[in-house]
Amino acid sequence: MLKFSKENAKLRKLRDIPELERFLTDKRKIYSFDLLSGHSCPFAEKCLSKAVVQDDGKRKIVDGEKTEFRCFSASQEVQYTNVYNSRSGNFENLRQKKSGEIGSLILDAMPENLGICRIHVAGDFFSPAYFAAWVEVARHNPDRLFYAYTKSLPYWVNYRSVMPENFVLTASRGGRCDDMIDEHGLRESVVVFSEQEAADLGYTIDHDDSHAAVPEWRDNSFALLIHGTQPKGSDASEALKELRKNKVDFSYSR
Repeated sequence: MLKFSKENAKLRKLRDIPELERFLTDKRKIYSFDLLSGHSCPFAEKCLSKAVVQDDGKRKIVDGEKTEFRCFSASQEVQYTNVYNSRSGNFENLRQKKSGEIGSLILDAMPENLGICRIHVAGDFFSPAYFAAWVEVARHNPDRLFYAYTKSLPYWVNYRSVMPENFVLTASRGGRCDDMIDEHGLRESVVVFSEQEAADLGYTIDHDDSHAAVPEWRDNSFALLIHGTQPKGSDASEALKELRKNKVDFSYSR
């Protein structure tokens, strides 16, 4: 059976956003639905990392050839067995299914008290059928909010004209289809290594996921500070050192 995850520290902050109160009435809660990082991300590039099981059964992190900053959720999957098993189980249960089957499985597993769902703290839309299934899930639950960051831009563009208002997407820059962001006028999030880099772009830094989630802000691009475990000696690792030195808040517990 598929598993939804309870809110993490960052998602919990959405409770304090006035624009989202209407989705959390009647004691509704915030959840995420997650897949195996990297393995389910067909268009990832600059953040491509995977938890790979070795012959001895242990897991290690494997970065892509063009990785510039390591995917924080892939690092979680190496560190925490229960996290890896949950995300891997979701991915394996869905990857070979058709759109209608996927939608039914998601709806059957969805908690009754779900008010807001971040689709993919880990993972991405891995196929057109999977993307279409989430469009239908959102359409059948108009009083609930579904939002996601994605590099699967071809799927988004193909379904853009029929997406319901409660399905809010952000293009995550750093993938193989970044050219589609400007071509189709998609709002984006950009991972930055410093507050100054965000300022130079003219982007506000999102510390609480509100910029990604609030439907009324769906056209506003924003920045995310680099976070997670980064390869020793990399530019990303050096950026984390500088953020810590300057006492900048950039990390969130799982």
